Amino acid sequence: MIKEGVFLGKRYEILGRIGSGGMADVYKGKDHKLNRFVAIKVLKSTYRSDETFIKKFLSEAQAAAGLMHPNVVNVYDVGQDRGLYYMVMELVEGITLKDYIEKKGKLSAKETISISIQMVTGIQAAHNCHIIHRDIKPQNIIISKDGKVKVTDFGIARATTSTATQAVTTTVMGSVHYTSPEQARGGIVDEKSDIYSAGITMYEMITGHVPFDGDSTVTVALKHLNEVIKSPAEEVPDIPYSLECIIMKCTQKLPNKRYMSCEELLQDLKHSLVDPDGDFVRIASAGGDSDTVIMTDKDLDDIRNGYDDDDEYDDEYDTADVYSGKGYNDREDGDDEYDDYASGRDSDEVNPHMHKIMKILTIVVIAIIVLILVFTVGKAAGVFKSFGGITTEDDADTSGKVTVPDIRGMTEEQAKAALKKKDLGIKPIKRTESKKYKAGLVSKQTPEAGEKVKKNTTIEVVISSGLVKSKKQVPDVRGMSETEAQKELEDAGFKVTSSFQYDDSVASGSVISTTPSAGTKAEKGSTVTMLVSQGTDKKTVPDVRGMADATAQSTIKNYGFNVGTVTYDYSDSVEKGMVISQTVTPGGKAAAGTTISITVSNGPKPEEKIDIQSFVGQQESALKGWASQNGLYTNVSDSQYSSSYAKGCIISMSPSSGNISKGGTISYVVSLGAKPQEPTNGGTTGDNNNQNGSNTNDGTTTGQ
Repeated sequence: MIKEGVFLGKRYEILGRIGSGGMADVYKGKDHKLNRFVAIKVLKSTYRSDETFIKKFLSEAQAAAGLMHPNVVNVYDVGQDRGLYYMVMELVEGITLKDYIEKKGKLSAKETISISIQMVTGIQAAHNCHIIHRDIKPQNIIISKDGKVKVTDFGIARATTSTATQAVTTTVMGSVHYTSPEQARGGIVDEKSDIYSAGITMYEMITGHVPFDGDSTVTVALKHLNEVIKSPAEEVPDIPYSLECIIMKCTQKLPNKRYMSCEELLQDLKHSLVDPDGDFVRIASAGGDSDTVIMTDKDLDDIRNGYDDDDEYDDEYDTADVYSGKGYNDREDGDDEYDDYASGRDSDEVNPHMHKIMKILTIVVIAIIVLILVFTVGKAAGVFKSFGGITTEDDADTSGKVTVPDIRGMTEEQAKAALKKKDLGIKPIKRTESKKYKAGLVSKQTPEAGEKVKKNTTIEVVISSGLVKSKKQVPDVRGMSETEAQKELEDAGFKVTSSFQYDDSVASGSVISTTPSAGTKAEKGSTVTMLVSQGTDKKTVPDVRGMADATAQSTIKNYGFNVGTVTYDYSDSVEKGMVISQTVTPGGKAAAGTTISITVSNGPKPEEKIDIQSFVGQQESALKGWASQNGLYTNVSDSQYSSSYAKGCIISMSPSSGNISKGGTISYVVSLGAKPQEPTNGGTTGDNNNQNGSNTNDGTTTGQ
């Protein structure tokens, strides 16, 4: 698994894994050159040293790179970086058709047709580019969030030209539940093979399951070859007649009875939307090239071997993985049933040419039977005891012995079948490593091939547990540069690949560890993976000041940091909801995962209101003390004589009630006490201009 933050091709940043398949992991990434999110498919480390897997992986990109269509997952780029093989694809947010079917159980006819139209349109786009998908299945159909259906995974595609057919893949096997009979048999695969798989996919959409299932891939493959597909109407009685016929035509055993192109199939699918119960689907009768093929034992063995070899390639994006066999028998038995069905259940006329051939074959068979009878009777009578010096095997050995066949290199099942033909039994006695045979194959037999033994003799066999390989100790390359370590390991006889991660204690470019670890023994020629340091994972700290709270937190995470405490404060200069400050200085470098806390503005601080208390009749000092404690100011607006209030007491105040903003001013009138009495003698008039003195504004007397 590749860590987040790693760049491929100095362009594509890994953001996280979103799926896994049989041979590759799929990551969400960002194309920093075009500033868009993409899906990056990276070959698993297990297969990076396997040329077969690499060719298959690259062929997928080569086959799909030329496709640009709304109903196809587009491929943007393919490359290699430090031993990592990757392919950059369109990122589609959605669900696979397989998951969608499992979620809903089965789909309605209208939904089935709608999805099928888009699916077949995508397949048609591939066919127009001379590409046969070869692995159409619900797991390879993606439904985006906006309802767009896209075909993906051209992992076993085949590119063709108008004049030649060129394989671009290492295998012809798709997923057995959806494979066409000719594909299973290893025959010629063309556009009609994809149409068959599309028909099986439609069958699963409308019924909720595939038509054929079994305990093994071989069992399912043989069902595709020999068994008649039950009409979906048997399980879904309300299925529109036209859709039923479309599915049955797509899934005909004989390719020339199916739709000749996706264009024809699309025409009928669209017709079905407007005329669901119309009788417009026609299934052509088979021509003279479609003779019955009799399956031989060798054909069956080829099917078994083919599926055994290709199981590891299957289901690249299956949900059981991730993202979690074959042969053919062109039996015409049962195909007439489809002919009758599609043509209004009227029987097709017998082809005159086929009628003639069947007469000839009948005569030949009768002749052979007569010759066998003559030979048998003659031999019993001793007529053919000796003829021209030629003897039969039975004549050469009249004791009932048979020749032991060579079963080395066969699977146990194949060996059992071969010995059974000779009336011999089989007994595996042990499993050991072999210098010649792969695991599961017969490596030795007793008696040996060519020996004559009695019938019903049991042949003892040794089953290979795998090829013998010498083991070597893995060198300790920790602390070495990647180049030095690679040379050291290759000189020791190992294949080398690298993975990368940040490490604060190991210098960038130096090896942290290996898998298998240093000092352990591993098979010579096996792959050793080096874990190479990328140094301290320091990233540029983003400036989130002035950003909205949610945007700032998202930005911090996208840069590889953690969001710490979010506090709030009043600010007259920063708008409410925007970041005022951050704990780590923006523009600098910090280790990935560093915690960054932010302070968010609550806007300007609201005015604080103070409830007014009345100090009328109280000393001036009481008001001044209370006002100071509450952040208020006081102002003497006037001084007056008062017989009601003692000197220094407050006569009135403004405002006198309610509340006042903090920092406001309370004005008041203070008492001068009782007014002094005027003198009654001496000629003083009370005039301010008397010779004794004058009154000031504050009531004090000054001399003249």
